[in-house]
Amino acid sequence: MIALSVNVNKIALLRNSRDTKIPDVVDYAQKCIAHGAHGITVHPRPDQRHIRVDDCFALAHVLKVEFNIEGNPFSPAMPSQRKGVSDYPGFMALVEAIKPAQCTLVPDSNDQLTSDHGFDLERDAEKLEPVLAQLNQWGVRSSVFVDPDPKTVGLAKALGADRVELYTETYATAYENGKGLSAFELFRETALAAHEAGLGINAGHDLNLENLPLFATLPHLAEVSIGHALTVDALYMGLPKTVSAYLSALQPR
Repeated sequence: MIALSVNVNKIALLRNSRDTKIPDVVDYAQKCIAHGAHGITVHPRPDQRHIRVDDCFALAHVLKVEFNIEGNPFSPAMPSQRKGVSDYPGFMALVEAIKPAQCTLVPDSNDQLTSDHGFDLERDAEKLEPVLAQLNQWGVRSSVFVDPDPKTVGLAKALGADRVELYTETYATAYENGKGLSAFELFRETALAAHEAGLGINAGHDLNLENLPLFATLPHLAEVSIGHALTVDALYMGLPKTVSAYLSALQPR
């Protein structure tokens, strides 16, 4: 079974567009779980433009399923720019305080609109190794966000990672242009190399109901994290039907 982890960042972004508490991020996450999702993902950024520090603690307090916190492990503490919003303590300090089931390391900068590349496992090895060792000491499963590359993906295991998350934007773009099968081959080769190295395999970014059935045939795929497309689909289909549709798209054909 491939696990579906729902990223709730877009719900927080909608809430933050007004000085209000709705939509309620925790309530939305719980409804996703009630409708069959296997986990919840958040990506808190230092400027807290969507998911906030308090959201992370509130979710950790109530969730009985996998909680995945993703972000740049080198993001430092940052004072809040908004009244009533807690200061950002730094990514690793937040993870230490919550100790989620999984932590996904992503090399995004503060000014990025969204994640747009994975770690360079050769260049960034010296920086990543102590971070991964710390997550292991805390008992937090680690995953490293990477671009598809069968030649280097195994390095994540040597650095101490438990899993890799394959950055799937290139696949999604190719699929939209009628070249999904050819793009999928690189991901298939990368997944096989990751599995051979002893890594678990996650995936995420721009996956949707159209391109997911093919991608769900990826060998050894354990989990997908989906937020933007699922949130948009829920506006049209309703949340129960949307979560059900994504779960169905993950079933083997």
